[in-house]
Amino acid sequence: MGAENFTSETGFILLGLTSHQNQRIVLFVVFLIMYLLTVLGNLLIIILVHLDAQLHTPMYFFLSHLAILDIVYVTNDLPPALAHFLAGKGVVSSIGCMVQGGSALILACTECLLLCVMAYDRYLAICNPLRYASAMNRKNQHLLAISCWIIGCLVSLVNIVLIFRHSFCGPNHINHFICELRFLLALACDDVNRTRDILNGLSVVVVLVPFSVIICSYCCILHSIFQMQSVARRYKVFSTCGSHLVVVTLFYGTIISIYITPHSSSSPDKNKKVAILYIVVTPLLNPIIYTLRNKDIQQGCDQGVEKKEL
Repeated sequence: MGAENFTSETGFILLGLTSHQNQRIVLFVVFLIMYLLTVLGNLLIIILVHLDAQLHTPMYFFLSHLAILDIVYVTNDLPPALAHFLAGKGVVSSIGCMVQGGSALILACTECLLLCVMAYDRYLAICNPLRYASAMNRKNQHLLAISCWIIGCLVSLVNIVLIFRHSFCGPNHINHFICELRFLLALACDDVNRTRDILNGLSVVVVLVPFSVIICSYCCILHSIFQMQSVARRYKVFSTCGSHLVVVTLFYGTIISIYITPHSSSSPDKNKKVAILYIVVTPLLNPIIYTLRNKDIQQGCDQGVEKKEL
């Protein structure tokens, strides 16, 4: 009972990525630079899509939502992690853990669904161009984007209710650098098998179902590409869809390795190392991938520079 009161009063202790002070300082500098670059890169995409009339299309509407998601995602996770690097240990209250973990889960679920919507958008544009204008009108764009956010919120709420109905009696150490809700189950005193089964089922629905839709969409897209006679058009489609495929591979690959595949008890540090990829690296690479491989974004940047010079 004393251990339970200790955990409920002081919350949880995040072990972080390393216990060595010099390594924590290096990680602080690296993560801070990556955080600033992530915010600036995604903010650039949002500004370009908003200002350039040529980018007022469904694809770039969803891309701007993805950029907003990435900014909020890294801001939710990295500043507390940076503070923990400096402090040497990460103490987080139960409420703080609930807020951070719940927010991260909302954003991750929303991104899973948004990437699925972006794949569906490309499928309509390439495979059903005659229906594209009506299927992806302004009303439907906002409806799809809002639906992604609503479903993400509902999934996160279910996770919070299921996890925090358990009692935590210690030890209150979490082997991670952020407070991810799923890993709190290892600290629960009572039986968590039913909760774990429900959460695993939710993970399959939220991760694998959208991923399956993405795979099917791109199978249809590839079939349409091989039927195109114009080499220039093939290249344009490959360039546009290739950016999205790279983002999908990075994000879904790491998410599936954490939430879907079985974990080995012999490598307890694997989860937090993999988490670096989808929490830190992927949001940083998204704007780079889209700007380097997308001629429309590059033209928007060039036009912005030209206007500034004039």
